[in-house]
Amino acid sequence: MLRLFVLVPLSSQVQAQHCVWYGECGESDKVPGKKYNCNYTGPPIPLPPEGHELLTELCPGYDYGNQSLCCDVQQLLTLQESLQFPLQFLSRCPACFFNLMSLFCELTCSPRQSLFLNGTQFTSDTAANKTNVVEVQYYIGQTFANAMYNACQDVQAPSINVKALSLLCGKDASDCNATNWIQYMFDINNGQSPFPIIPIFSDMPVSGMIPMNNKTYGCTEGLEDGSGPCSCQDCSQACGPQPVPPPLLPPWTILGIDAMVVIMWISYVAFLLIFIGAVIGAWCYRRIESEYGPILDSNNPPCLNNDNIDQVDASCGETLGERFESSLRSLFARWGSFCVRQPLVVILGSLAVVAACSGGLVYMKITTDPVELWSSPSSQARQEKDYFDSHFGPFFRAEQLIITTTLQSESVYSPYPAGADVPFGAPLDKDVLHQVLDLQTDIENIVASYGDQKVTLKDICLAPLAPFNDNCTILSVLNYFQNSHKQLDHSIGDEFYVYADYHTHFLYCVSAPASLNDTNKLHDPCLGTYGGPVFPWLVLGGYDATNYNNATALVITFPVNNYHNDSVNLGKALAWEKEFISFLKNYSNPNLTISFNSERSIEDEINRESESDLSTVVVSYVIMFVYISLALGHIHSFRRVLVDSKISLGIAGIGIVLSSVACSLGIFSYAGIPLTLIVIEVIPFLVLAVGVDNIFIVVQTYQRDERLHQEELHQQIGRILGDVAPSMLLSSFSETVAFFLGMRMTCNLQSLNTSNFRVKSTSFSCGNRLDIVCCVKLPVGQEERTDGFLFHFFKKFYSPFILKEWVRPIVVAVFVGMLSFSIAVTNKVEIGLDQKLSMPDDSYVLDYFKNLSEYLHTGPPVYFVVEDGHDYLSLEGQNSVCGGVGCSNNSLVQQVYQASLISNYTTIGFNPSSWLDDYFDWVKPQSSCCRYYNSSGAFCNASVVDTSCVHCRPMTPSGKLRPIEQDFMKFLPMFLSDNPNVKCGKGGHAAYSSAVVLKGNDTSMGATYFMTYHTVLKDSPDFIDAMKMARVLADNITSAMGHKVFPYSVFYVFYEQYLTIVYDTVFQLGVSLAAIFAVTTVLLGFELWSGVLVSITIAMILVNMFGVMWLWDISLNAVSLVNLVMSCGISVEFCSHIVRAFSISVKGTRVERAEEALAHMGSSVFSGITLTKFGGILILALSKSQIFQIFYFRMYLAMVLLGATHGLIFLPVLLSYAGTHRILPLCVRVAFHCKYNLHPNITL
Repeated sequence: MLRLFVLVPLSSQVQAQHCVWYGECGESDKVPGKKYNCNYTGPPIPLPPEGHELLTELCPGYDYGNQSLCCDVQQLLTLQESLQFPLQFLSRCPACFFNLMSLFCELTCSPRQSLFLNGTQFTSDTAANKTNVVEVQYYIGQTFANAMYNACQDVQAPSINVKALSLLCGKDASDCNATNWIQYMFDINNGQSPFPIIPIFSDMPVSGMIPMNNKTYGCTEGLEDGSGPCSCQDCSQACGPQPVPPPLLPPWTILGIDAMVVIMWISYVAFLLIFIGAVIGAWCYRRIESEYGPILDSNNPPCLNNDNIDQVDASCGETLGERFESSLRSLFARWGSFCVRQPLVVILGSLAVVAACSGGLVYMKITTDPVELWSSPSSQARQEKDYFDSHFGPFFRAEQLIITTTLQSESVYSPYPAGADVPFGAPLDKDVLHQVLDLQTDIENIVASYGDQKVTLKDICLAPLAPFNDNCTILSVLNYFQNSHKQLDHSIGDEFYVYADYHTHFLYCVSAPASLNDTNKLHDPCLGTYGGPVFPWLVLGGYDATNYNNATALVITFPVNNYHNDSVNLGKALAWEKEFISFLKNYSNPNLTISFNSERSIEDEINRESESDLSTVVVSYVIMFVYISLALGHIHSFRRVLVDSKISLGIAGIGIVLSSVACSLGIFSYAGIPLTLIVIEVIPFLVLAVGVDNIFIVVQTYQRDERLHQEELHQQIGRILGDVAPSMLLSSFSETVAFFLGMRMTCNLQSLNTSNFRVKSTSFSCGNRLDIVCCVKLPVGQEERTDGFLFHFFKKFYSPFILKEWVRPIVVAVFVGMLSFSIAVTNKVEIGLDQKLSMPDDSYVLDYFKNLSEYLHTGPPVYFVVEDGHDYLSLEGQNSVCGGVGCSNNSLVQQVYQASLISNYTTIGFNPSSWLDDYFDWVKPQSSCCRYYNSSGAFCNASVVDTSCVHCRPMTPSGKLRPIEQDFMKFLPMFLSDNPNVKCGKGGHAAYSSAVVLKGNDTSMGATYFMTYHTVLKDSPDFIDAMKMARVLADNITSAMGHKVFPYSVFYVFYEQYLTIVYDTVFQLGVSLAAIFAVTTVLLGFELWSGVLVSITIAMILVNMFGVMWLWDISLNAVSLVNLVMSCGISVEFCSHIVRAFSISVKGTRVERAEEALAHMGSSVFSGITLTKFGGILILALSKSQIFQIFYFRMYLAMVLLGATHGLIFLPVLLSYAGTHRILPLCVRVAFHCKYNLHPNITL
């Protein structure tokens, strides 16, 4: 019924249809360079033949019969020129562009103009004796307007990662709708409409006018000319349901409590019940046995009268183990005796080896490059970085400032003539902006010296349009004002009102950053002086949603060229950055708070951190060395202080440690492996851990020993070394294998320390002479042997107490409880490394990192790189990549776009910039972008007015199709060299000149990339998740394309390790434990069970280290993993000596053997590695380096405390319960020793 109602007045007015205008008249006095149309109310006039092709181009699908129109050829040319900008962006979606052209074609040329067009104001053109139409009313069907908007609202502008309507609507696309878009296009303030065109929207006749309600196409529909529907990227309706991220896995809980906590509590309680029951049962059983069992004399060995060891009933393993043990004793006894008898040979030989190894120090290279420090050259991320750098050039160097103000200068802007008030944040106050612009200008004027050359920002900055435009890229809100104080102050108004000023310009530019005309009364460009857009999310911070006017921080970024294999230009950049840092450190403005970072800042701060902590490390070492020198002495009386202090022995031990360090560094330098300052500072800790304990064991064993009758010094020392060296070999070799397999960087430290054996053997005895001054000797007979305080304490008090019947269960319960707790929290240890921890605690970069997390609203750029070899010349190859009409729904661009729709899950923040889609739009024959000189074939820019310039492709059905084969390569170099301008905003020079690699003299394609941005990333889990999701997306794209695609972002090389850090940790620690088990089993005389007990204890220490890491907020990363492997090796020092002493003990029961082992070895372990390391570690707490404080002080302290408590408390108790029985009776051991000519100091 409605359709019939509309047709009645239409049929009655058919005869009354006429034009409203025809032809162009005088110059517009409102829009310079534009002309009014001439008033004409007659019938339509036939279009001259020369305009037929142009009409077909502009208004395809319109059949006006005999082509009698209300426009002439000049009006068609004006329409063509006016629509070039929207054509370049909206023609991606054929339905959208068809509807738009329908709106303008009906307005300009329709023979039925009088039905929907009403002239309301006219002026006289006296020169031409005609009347100008200076204002009209355009009646548009609301249905048509809505349909046109719906078809266009999702169309993308790939080069700038925004929707096209943000450039064509005068405001952000999210605020655009059907009516305000059309109103904007017809507003004279947009610089295109020569006179006001007032749209009136209605689907019903209004005041006798019939609204224009032509047929429209939805974006999912194809056109009659064969054009297909719009792509998913440009038409959300074509995508189907929006992707939904998978739901987050709920936390694993039991009864609302963390499942691991519940499981470990239950397991611990069950263990306690079983263990307590077993202890009580064993106690009752022993009581019964002691009352009613036979009384045996355990002190009588079963072979008391048996001198033939071959007649003892021993297993093959027991015999083999005893023979192996005796062989080691014999070997080391002979070696010790030789060292004492031939000290000069041993010392000179050792010095020769040290000199040879240390000679490599002349080749030592120290690296501070973060990439070298944190990534392996063979890692996937490193290889992808190298590929990107070699094909596209290294990612630019970024010099960035984050600026806030101390002023309370928030304001409210009231638009003229009407509109809601708009609040502006304090940094957007004009006075503040002027001060920031002064600062920005000062930075641009910084001059640095490199050799005899002066270096300015222009010499090194990124200038994408050079040489046509050599302005530096400066990503700053002030680039909306062309970095000009004059532009910032530009305003239009009168004595009563301000019609437009920097407020209006800012609000327009943040919604249309690529605009060359802000369309308000200022008509200032938004495009930066460097020729590219300035996106608001890159230059503003601290705003909410997209309310950029609420910004609380300004961000200024100076991209500087990075140089691949160009040391000279890289040196210039580094020199300028040094001056940049110095300038900002000394800059002062009470109104501005500035945090900043340069590309070289992190490397510089790491260097400063290492140098500043050198004194702390030196003090730590001095404390340890002084302690060693004093603690090795066994002072009997004040008179013998200079004899018993063993200062010379301490100095000799220090010399051994330093020699080991020098040899270690020298060997790696020979191999060409670069070192870091932190490694150089930390290595001595590791060497001390290995060497000091061995020194204390040898010296204290000698101090407790009595020389046998007729035994010479070299025999005594040989015997002592035969007793203790197997234990030292056990610990050292276990650590060597563990480090070699689990942490190869330190594998040689342990092997080098074996040289300690021969030097130590000659360094601890000066007879009865004064220490240091060995030429002075005390009278003979004044030396006496007494037990040291620690040995006496361990033997008389500590060991008996720990192994009391009621103490042992408590020890087991406590340590198993600690283990249960640590297992429960192991999976809660955070993975990653907060970048702030790599800086000294007084670094200016910390403020920058803090503000970076607080204010920034976008993450780093990410590039999806299509490796060399993809076929872009065929439609199939193009469809697998592009995002426009006809492209595959699984294409690269479409998949990245779909990922951006669920950015909270994928961390892909925006749809990608696509050089391929922009190239297709640029090369279309309807566009004025792609032209060349007919005479020479050279490229002709759209801004050039020359009749010899012709379109690249003909206005034919085939010419409107995508270029393929040779056509594709013919025009691509022109696209990549074209600078964007008012007439062609699609030029690819600024956006894509580095995104495409051309080969073979521009005749074939190489690698390419498609760029987008991650969402804002604040901490390590965010960065790790972003890289993981980007790789998943790239794998999906690779699978769909059948060609390798990988993601690249600058932070991937630093965070890749965390993708496999859990597996690496389990593997490295597992391998280290397996190595320790194997070595311990063999060197303990093939005692399998002893190897198991050592491995269990060390495994408990490692698990407890994870508990400490959770309690102390230590994350799992490469540094902490190295420390865990180190902990695994060093724990051997706390355990192996006790276990071996237990193994060779001849006491009758496990408890007695454990007590003897703890008494004899406990004091050496405690005074050796425990106290030495403890004193040195405490000094590390004073370090300015947060890495030292957290990963060295905290972890080393935990390493020593856990190792000492497990080795000196838990392990003896564990041995008392589950240690091995005596393998062979004492008489057999004695027979073995006698057979091998040993003199064991065994007390029956």
